[in-house]
Amino acid sequence: MARKKKEDKEKRVLPPAPIVNQPITETVEKNFMPYAMSVIVSRAIPDIDGFKPAHRKLLYTMYRMGLLTGQKTKSANVVGQTMKLNPHGDQAIYATLVRLTRGNEALLHPFIDSKGSFGKHYSSDMDYAAPRYTECKLDKICNEIFGGIDRDAVDFTDNYDNTMKEPTLLPTAFPNVLVSPNLGVAVGMACSICSFNLAEICDGTTLLLKNPNVDTEKLLDVIRAPDFPSGGNLIYDRDAYREIFETGHGSLRVRARYAYDRDANCIDVLQIPYSTTIEAVIRKITQYIKEGKLKEVTDVRDEIDLTGFKLTIDLRRGTDPEKLMTKLFKMTPLEDSFDCNFNILIDGAPRVLGVRQILCEWIRFRTGCLRRELTFEMNKKKDKLHLLLGLGKILLDIDKAIKIVRGTEQEKDVVPNLMEGFGIDEIQAEYIAEIKLRYLNREYIINRIKEIEELQKEIAELEETIGSETKLKNRIAAQLKEIKQNYGKPRQTQLIGAEEITEYREEEYVENYNVKLIFTKEGYFKKITLLSLRGNDEQKLKEGDFVITAADATNTAELLFFSDRGQVYKAKASDFEPLKASQLGDYIPAKLGFDEGERAVAMTALTDYAEAGSVLLFFKNGKGVKLALSLYETKANRRRLTGAFSAVAPLASAVFVGRGEKERDLLAVSNQGKAIVFSSALVPEKATRTSQGVGLMTLKAGGELRFVTEAVAEYAPNGRYKKLKLPSAGTALDPADKKRMPEILFQ
Repeated sequence: MARKKKEDKEKRVLPPAPIVNQPITETVEKNFMPYAMSVIVSRAIPDIDGFKPAHRKLLYTMYRMGLLTGQKTKSANVVGQTMKLNPHGDQAIYATLVRLTRGNEALLHPFIDSKGSFGKHYSSDMDYAAPRYTECKLDKICNEIFGGIDRDAVDFTDNYDNTMKEPTLLPTAFPNVLVSPNLGVAVGMACSICSFNLAEICDGTTLLLKNPNVDTEKLLDVIRAPDFPSGGNLIYDRDAYREIFETGHGSLRVRARYAYDRDANCIDVLQIPYSTTIEAVIRKITQYIKEGKLKEVTDVRDEIDLTGFKLTIDLRRGTDPEKLMTKLFKMTPLEDSFDCNFNILIDGAPRVLGVRQILCEWIRFRTGCLRRELTFEMNKKKDKLHLLLGLGKILLDIDKAIKIVRGTEQEKDVVPNLMEGFGIDEIQAEYIAEIKLRYLNREYIINRIKEIEELQKEIAELEETIGSETKLKNRIAAQLKEIKQNYGKPRQTQLIGAEEITEYREEEYVENYNVKLIFTKEGYFKKITLLSLRGNDEQKLKEGDFVITAADATNTAELLFFSDRGQVYKAKASDFEPLKASQLGDYIPAKLGFDEGERAVAMTALTDYAEAGSVLLFFKNGKGVKLALSLYETKANRRRLTGAFSAVAPLASAVFVGRGEKERDLLAVSNQGKAIVFSSALVPEKATRTSQGVGLMTLKAGGELRFVTEAVAEYAPNGRYKKLKLPSAGTALDPADKKRMPEILFQ
């Protein structure tokens, strides 16, 4: 029995599938591209109506449920019904619903009127309640979203299982694509659309309807700037905004709005940028308090309540609130940027458009919707007119119509007999045959056919409107005017000029005092106050290490650290805690995040790049170059400069020369026991940072330059190594001179 089972098992084992070689291009075309297009078209990128498919399916389901005029229903009911159109899970559908609600406050004009806890978009920790606890219905503004949807304004398509129809677009009566903010990440592309004020968008669209070639500056005056649901202060730069307006690309800076409570000595932040959360702000402020960079703040807390958003920052006594907020704007997300990427679907294809182009595309879309809606209405009136014209023919002889009906033996012959008796078509005859006997009198028929003239007039007007682009645009403009009156709101985000902004300057907040800066050959750094030096000036060093730079500076000085891999790292003296001479100091590669194995070779302190002088860089291949320190000045506060100097050979030493200082003699030593003394004037200055310089010391195979120093008198007092021309092979070091030099140079 066991043997038989084993044989049956062996028979069931399928042979391995044959390996088929498939070109990568074919794999991408057949497998990846359909997925990518599905994500772009059916998920992440909004269409010209301003909705993604998930939004559209949800709102249309609520419309079909009668929630535009009825009472609120449980959100769970809406989610369940939406699953007939949306094949995704209930959690994804409910998350979409939450964002569209009034309670979540993510939109300037919410589409869903909500009851219950729906969280807040400005808080990542404030979660929304389960759908069985919350209720919702469509908001009044949805009347402008669905108007005409039952009158053939848009196309319909089958749902995912071909059991229902759903709209491909919603016939929005206003440019919702610019009124509702939208973010989405597709495959290979993304969209980031900020919201604009509804009243301004209506006015700007009306201006374009009247004159498609209206000047851009006039449009900029009407559509002044984006308007975020979270409010805040937008730092208005007209040139930057014009770029967004014309290209759909650009960046906006938004600051929090706050008030200072003098009695409680605290700052109440009342609005924050749309792109951040209260938790992100608190986390950043708390971090800086722990690091000692926000000594002016004693506490920060979330005070959101039923009245709305509130973040409270308690201040130390004597703190200037305006000055502190300038610092917080620089260091925390209380000032944040919104990167615009107006990528939307136009006729099923993604396109990045400016505001004017989007409005023009919406006008084209809306004109098409209105034309279809009016055509539907006109056809209905034509059908009614056709029936009434047939009714009018029997008015000439009502008795004849009754006689035909009474004289017809079979029911199926009634309609053909009426058609033959009065010369009418089948539709008219069917209509007459369905009229109740009580209505077959002259009074009823005359009253009905009185409508003919009015219908003909209405049909003529509709035909004229449908055929006239101007009349259609006038209708759209009238609708926009009405929408502005009914739903327009004052701006949430206020504009402040860039010239009104006080930029944060770190040196104004850093306590300034004189310090001694110590940097060693092994890469250790110490900042020592002059008061600390009075008690003990003997430096503690690692065994074999020695000081290569001891400079007097201030606590606000900027420090440049040159590495052996062609990089310069920047820091502030204030970034380092004051130490004592008896301490080892901060290891610079670890403190500043050097690459693995990278060493710090030299350090200098600067207060003004224009007066900084130059640096003489000496490489292990025996070459040297002189560069102006002003080449390392940057507008941005960069911490690392790559390609700061030539990386053809590792950096051995650096000597810093102040502006206007006299040339001095330098001592260079190689690992082959050779040395030269030469004037710094022999090292030429170069304009480009990556210049390799000129040869200074001729090295044999395996030789390298180890060290260059100004301490000629200390290490080589006899002057025997002096060279007037370079490059030079050097002179063998005298044992006595070598003994005076640190052993670390020859390791």
